[in-house]
Amino acid sequence: MKNPLVVGVNDTEASRAAAAWAMHRAAALKLPVLLVHALDDRWSYENYAFVEAIRKFGEELLEKARARALEVEPGVDVATKLASGSVGNVLRKQSRKASMVVVGTGASGFGGAVTDRALQIAAVAHCPVAVIGRNIDDDGRRGVLVGADGSEESVQAVAFAAAEADREGQELTILHAFGSPRFRVPHGLPGSALAEQAAEEERVVLSETAAGLAEQYPDLTVHQVLAVDTEPAKALVEAAGNARLLVLGSRGKGAFKRLLMGSTAHAVLSHLPCPAIVTRLVPAKDGE
Repeated sequence: MKNPLVVGVNDTEASRAAAAWAMHRAAALKLPVLLVHALDDRWSYENYAFVEAIRKFGEELLEKARARALEVEPGVDVATKLASGSVGNVLRKQSRKASMVVVGTGASGFGGAVTDRALQIAAVAHCPVAVIGRNIDDDGRRGVLVGADGSEESVQAVAFAAAEADREGQELTILHAFGSPRFRVPHGLPGSALAEQAAEEERVVLSETAAGLAEQYPDLTVHQVLAVDTEPAKALVEAAGNARLLVLGSRGKGAFKRLLMGSTAHAVLSHLPCPAIVTRLVPAKDGE
């Protein structure tokens, strides 16, 4: 049995958009979908009536979500699951046997923001996580964009993005941004040669990251973009403004690599420009 697309479901517009995105992907890849709603009743065990009320609400929510999902793609096998626990913990457990976890971001139906919750899930899941905003209209959007910095995580993200672009018949753009304008030295002034040397070294990193894609995907058009005058998160958000998909590694090679979620991925998902997928590092097997 194929591992399903697991979709975190709540009562927000972004959640509905995430479910629709997942259904289209499931239909294209011939995968089943599992709609999951987390029943966070940890603090209300003593109030049996309240627990039963929110459980009934969750069951009804899932039933409606399944009906809407089947309207989008009637041919996809859709199951539902009501699980107890925090959203992050529930989806982390479900991710162990999932091909991908899909969650929405944006405004919550209770007035709060759920962006941080999406970031939490992307940080702890055992598989790639797609984060979908409320507007998933593909009209006019073209291409797959992936961030690269030479780290092992980004190399695997580029490989994932290339496969996505090739499958969808889209062009692939690999963007590598580094440094900050305040550290650059104007051309011709003392120290400018060092800045130019650094840019050239990063250009080599970008080229090495893209190496082998032409052989593996002969029909794939690949663009390499080196941004030397803006921060990575800002460059990615701007470049992804008209993209169909943005792919990010969970962590980079910067000073914050020790964190579960890299600072660039965190910043980008906080200003989500288009559907984004956060890939997970797959350890190399012995001998590879």
